[in-house]
Amino acid sequence: MNRPEAIRLLEEQVTSDWLRKHSLAAAAIMEALARRLGGDPEAWWVAGLLHDLDFDQTQDPAEHGRRTAALLRSRGVDEELVNAVLAHNAEGLGLERRTTLDFALTCAESVTGLIVATALVMPDRRLGSVTGESVVKRMKKKDFARKVSRESILLCERVGLSLEEFAGLAVTAMQGVAGELRL
Repeated sequence: MNRPEAIRLLEEQVTSDWLRKHSLAAAAIMEALARRLGGDPEAWWVAGLLHDLDFDQTQDPAEHGRRTAALLRSRGVDEELVNAVLAHNAEGLGLERRTTLDFALTCAESVTGLIVATALVMPDRRLGSVTGESVVKRMKKKDFARKVSRESILLCERVGLSLEEFAGLAVTAMQGVAGELRL
């Protein structure tokens, strides 16, 4: 699946503005991770963009990802990408993460909320003011962005990146789409 097809699918399936922004942020981070880790930037971008297609329809952790996987399979999407979409909710679905893509998608989509929350406490409320260091600092504060899974973000270590390196890469990636995120 290419970018225009993925964007059309996102627009068909996702009505929530915040979820579209989250998906775009995850896609940007996934593309950067692919470049850093030797993955396919196009495929990883698509995985980031489409990983939460069914979130609006089913917020049940025991189901989240299944509808998206079925939809992607019906469109001939590569099984590795489909498995990564399922694996980003491994805990809810009783699955195991196995591949670099599985771990990358989980940590990428998880860090978006922490980065946005960090931007929103900056004096100018802009992504341009956020650094990897500021994200790491706020990650250590358990009362900051409480719903963000620190454990999922730390899966960056499973793909060979330190938290500091991952946070810097993720911030830079999201800054590249700041205009579309309206941050």
